Amino acid sequence: MNSFGVVFKVTLFGESHGPAIGVVIDGCPPGITVKQDDFITDLQRRQSGSRGTTRRQEPDQPEILSGMLNGVTTGAPITIITRNTNKISSDYDEFKKVPRPGHADFVSQVKYSGFGDMRGSGHFSGRVTWGLVAAGVIAKKISGKAVISAKLISAGGSANIENAVNEAIALNDTIGGIIECKVKNPPLAIGEPFFYSFESAVSHIIFSIPAIKGIEFGSGFTAAAMHGSEHNDPFINGKGETATNNAGGINGGITNGNEILFRTVVKPTSSTGVAQKTFDFSEGKMTTLSVKGRHDTCIALRMPVIVEAATAIAMADLILIDRGIHGERTD
Repeated sequence: MNSFGVVFKVTLFGESHGPAIGVVIDGCPPGITVKQDDFITDLQRRQSGSRGTTRRQEPDQPEILSGMLNGVTTGAPITIITRNTNKISSDYDEFKKVPRPGHADFVSQVKYSGFGDMRGSGHFSGRVTWGLVAAGVIAKKISGKAVISAKLISAGGSANIENAVNEAIALNDTIGGIIECKVKNPPLAIGEPFFYSFESAVSHIIFSIPAIKGIEFGSGFTAAAMHGSEHNDPFINGKGETATNNAGGINGGITNGNEILFRTVVKPTSSTGVAQKTFDFSEGKMTTLSVKGRHDTCIALRMPVIVEAATAIAMADLILIDRGIHGERTD
């Protein structure tokens, strides 16, 4: 399944080294103004180029194929693509017989009976997140006054991100990171318990981003060591504002109007240049693998805008579901 959402439904397609990658958005309301330039800022934030990111650089220009007319959404499915132009597929030939440890190489070949596209990691590549970011641009327009912002707060276990990246480059190794996401002025009372609560929807799509290994809302795992009297967020006025925000802006799976806060963990990129002992499936014996090619030292550097987009998509879907159940709200 390559789709997410109930009303605002997002489908990703394409492979890293195929002709193009893209997204189809079904259920987008008509009448939303969307310009080509609206996509540029967020798509550029996802691009490589900074120290610690892959040397593969693509133009990433969006082509809108359907669902818009004269710069306005029509209500029909929206299709947006970008062309893949900078490909060196031979870098991935070895991984069919010697799958990268920690990567989807092995499981994808088993699942798809050896027919999966392994060029550039195929459909499992982080490149496919381009479609999430493009869809997120439109989703943010549905989110009203909500302001979604994510940032990398640590890499390689250090708050000094630049040093951590430089050390990993010197070691020819890779590192992960932690991304913190906040939503200011979130819509009040969205979320559909039990199985499509706000946390459920956001966690579902966040875990669809390659390399994500964990998520926590508000005080997160530290809540296990707190007393209830400490963890509770006392109300301070009739608007529902609270003195603290250990709940991360969510009670009972429903947004409470306070700032939404969560953090997510990005694992180190599997494609490390450090030699690893692993299994050669073609020879039936152990071998040494040193990954070559163009890979991110720290993929987490490019993740904040992807996390923002995923959050916006989940929010847009929950907003449209809520309108269908409860009608238009003014809060």
